[in-house]
Amino acid sequence: MPAKVIAQGTPGNFDYYTLTLSWSPSFCTTPAGRNSPQQCGKQRRYAFVVHGLWPQYNRGWPQFCAQRAPYLANSLIRSYYDIIPSKRLIIHQWKKHGTCSGLRAENYFSLTRTLFDKIKIPARYLKPSKTILTTPAQVIEDFLKTNRNLQRNMISIQCGNNTRRARLSELRICFGRDGKLTRCGKNENRQCRARQLVLPPVR
Repeated sequence: MPAKVIAQGTPGNFDYYTLTLSWSPSFCTTPAGRNSPQQCGKQRRYAFVVHGLWPQYNRGWPQFCAQRAPYLANSLIRSYYDIIPSKRLIIHQWKKHGTCSGLRAENYFSLTRTLFDKIKIPARYLKPSKTILTTPAQVIEDFLKTNRNLQRNMISIQCGNNTRRARLSELRICFGRDGKLTRCGKNENRQCRARQLVLPPVR
């Protein structure tokens, strides 16, 4: 049975945003990825993509803030495929997180793109043709060097629970409600603890 959806929070009532970027090649090795040709098909050569823009409390987060989320037009959905390459994901993120932003859908996704464009992806992560073997600390260091305004307390690496070798799952970067980079809350305290981090190549 699907997990029960628990609605909590009031639209517009939150402390900061987390821009969550996922490493698409890691997702594409999972059963869910193999069933997502829109993101993981042969011609879908994605590296970092937007998983979502999440309104957060300093501890915890709101979710599903509308009993019935406003409809998303197909034209709006298609206009974000370059950074969120999945219709299902776009709709899910809008229902779970976007409705808590207090913004209209057009403004929520426009903000998502604006914040994504503020982050410069280091060159080695743009289109790697070979597996990258690194560490969580090195990924953070690479992003700090490439983004002068980014500080260590503004970024979090996620890779699951393996402490030896793990695939990069997500990179989370925190922004204030004013759109400026900010210190993350307690939600991002839990970081990847793997000694070796694996980034599968872009196919």
